[in-house]
Amino acid sequence: MRIINTHEAKTHLSKLLEQVARGEEIIIAKAGTPIARLVGYRTSSTERSGGQWKGLVRMSDDFDAPLPDDLNDAFGVQH
Repeated sequence: MRIINTHEAKTHLSKLLEQVARGEEIIIAKAGTPIARLVGYRTSSTERSGGQWKGLVRMSDDFDAPLPDDLNDAFGVQH
């Protein structure tokens, strides 16, 4: 794992991406403080499927009903 500053990251982004593609991890820092981590992108090895919660979750009939005015006011919603 390497730590580099933002200027170096901007200047050498293509080289950094090549290093990340080879499995390296790079930390980008601003004024010596880490602010981001540059890592390779990996796709999931398993395909996702739905339906595991079927029959286990119940949604109230009024789920999408308008909220009371006091809650709208608390969230700053115009009504």
